[in-house]
This record gives sequence, structure tokens and C-alpha cells, in this order.
Amino acid sequence: MANPFKHFLGLFEKSGQDQSESGDDDSVKPWTMMETSQTPADGGAVSLHRRGKEYSIRIDGQELMNSRRHGSEEELARLACRAVADRAGCRVLIGGLGMGYTLAAALKHLDATGTAVVAELIPAVVRWNQNYIGHLADKPLEDERAAVIQGDVAQTIQKSRQAFDAILLDVDNGPEGLTQKENDRLYQPEGLEEARKALRPGGVLAVWSAAKDSRFTKRLKAAGFQVEIHKVRAHLGKGSRHFIWIAKKK
Repeated sequence: MANPFKHFLGLFEKSGQDQSESGDDDSVKPWTMMETSQTPADGGAVSLHRRGKEYSIRIDGQELMNSRRHGSEEELARLACRAVADRAGCRVLIGGLGMGYTLAAALKHLDATGTAVVAELIPAVVRWNQNYIGHLADKPLEDERAAVIQGDVAQTIQKSRQAFDAILLDVDNGPEGLTQKENDRLYQPEGLEEARKALRPGGVLAVWSAAKDSRFTKRLKAAGFQVEIHKVRAHLGKGSRHFIWIAKKK
């Protein structure tokens, strides 16, 4: 009599062989730290890690971004830019370079006259995008419409008056998930007022968050914004849910 489990055992073994031969199962591989640096503000440790084709940027050991989960960052750019991309000479300010996914997505929605300016506080993150991980988002820093300001996005906003059609904030895990305490100002009434002044008429402030925050929604409305909240997935309709505020200047 034939063994009823033999067929399934064979399928199991073949599956394991295929997975091993393809080399695509990065989850079983160990992480390797490629480089580490310090954040300018508080001296925290920021590090770049690799596991096969997967990359991770962490601050003090906490993962800030991962190359396998970037769908919501791209949606941040799409939602923000769709309202203003038809403007000639459209200017977009992005807070945080990350792995370049938000920048790359913004550039896709801008025409030849548009500009995407990234304010990145940590020099190492810019260097990693130039030397190690630029290929992940198809090297957006090499686009002639892209520019990088090495510094705090809050300071760039403070110095600007009706300079941008859209401001995208992706520097934290949300208003309550700060990567550094100095960023709290961005989400408080004074910071929101500065963002409103930095926007052109009808401009958009877009904020990414890992969690919903009703108090932040109230602050946006009190600052004079018309607010929409979008719930998006981390990766291609799957994974954890993230939240994006689209706040239009009245």
C-alpha cells in the first residue's frame, strides 16, 4: 500500500530546495550592520543594516524604516502631490530622506518644472543613499529636479514664506512617535502655524504616522487646515496600517 504521506513529504522537501536554491528567503539570514553614526541633535546611534536584499535604518536599535515596507511612504507622496502637481513650478518640501522612497514617489508626480527639496538632519542618511541604498528607489537623488538640504526640516519651514506647494513630514513615526524630542514642535500649534505660512495658497501639509491621533487632527483644524485622514497599508495592500493626514491650507 502506498504511503499517503509520501507525496506531501516530497512537496515539502521540494519547497525547501526551491527556497534554498533561489536564495530569496532573506528572513532566515542574520542581519549585518553596515555602518553606524550619530544623530546631530542628541548623539543617538543611527545605523544601517542589511540582510540579503533587505535593508533597515535604526535609531538606538529601534527600526525607523525597512526596504520591504514602503507602500505608505509612497502613498504619502501621491496623496500630497495629486492636489498640487498640476501647478507650474510646483515646489515640494520633504522632511526626511529615509531610503528615498518618498522622494522618488514625489518626483513621479511632478512635471519637468517641478522641484522636490529634501531636508535631512542626519548626514549619514544622505551618504548611505548615495553609496549603498540609492538603487532601492531607483536613485532619486540623481534626478535634476531633486535637491537636498542637510539640516532640520523645522528650520527650513521656519525660514520659508509661501515657498512650497506641499510639505511632507516623514521624519518620525508620527506626532507621538518622535525619533528625537526636538521634532515635537512640528506637530504643536506653533509648528503647524509655521507650516501654514510656508505653504502657498491652497498648499498641502501631509503627515505620516504609524498610529492614529485624534488630538493632532484637532490641532490641524485649529491651525486653519481642511483635514482628510487616510488609512493605508505598509506594503502593497498588506501589512500594518498606517495613517496619513492631508491638511489643505484654507
